Amino acid sequence: MTEIANRILELFRTHGSHTYDETVSMADHMLQSATLAQEAGASDELVFAALVHDIGHLLLTERSAENAVSNHRETDLRHEVVAQEFLTQHFPSGVVEPIALHVDAKRYLCAVDSDYFARLSPASVNTLSLQGGPMSSGETASFERNRRWRQAVELRRFDDDAKVAGKLTPTVEHFVARLLPIGGNKS
Repeated sequence: MTEIANRILELFRTHGSHTYDETVSMADHMLQSATLAQEAGASDELVFAALVHDIGHLLLTERSAENAVSNHRETDLRHEVVAQEFLTQHFPSGVVEPIALHVDAKRYLCAVDSDYFARLSPASVNTLSLQGGPMSSGETASFERNRRWRQAVELRRFDDDAKVAGKLTPTVEHFVARLLPIGGNKS
């Protein structure tokens, strides 16, 4: 297994049990996201993006064992940027860009889909205000000019639906072993 695969597995094992106000752990949430993407027939890149879309939270937790999770309620820690910086050196844009845009995709969906806000978990509603709230019409137009905006919206929907306590999923090892050839062997 490559260095990046081992690092991802280590982050899941070491920091994946944190919840940041959701009903499932971060690891379970990301595994559910990947499972939903796989079940929907998404590309391997998008399935892997779903698996590691919140890895920025795990990295932030590692950097500050107590403050990263507890401060999430009051401050937007830009976990999507942390994930992008970590993943860019190892994975193609089809993995990294939807992750970098998945927070903006929530803001976008709140602006363009009148039913979307009602689907958000309480934690997502709280972070929405920290992340800038629903996009303006100018922001939505700008978002739609990004070449990966549709994948980011798909990822966001997997993200939103991946908060079911007790849902069975394949293991992180299953996804990493199956999907690593998409770019994770660059290290």
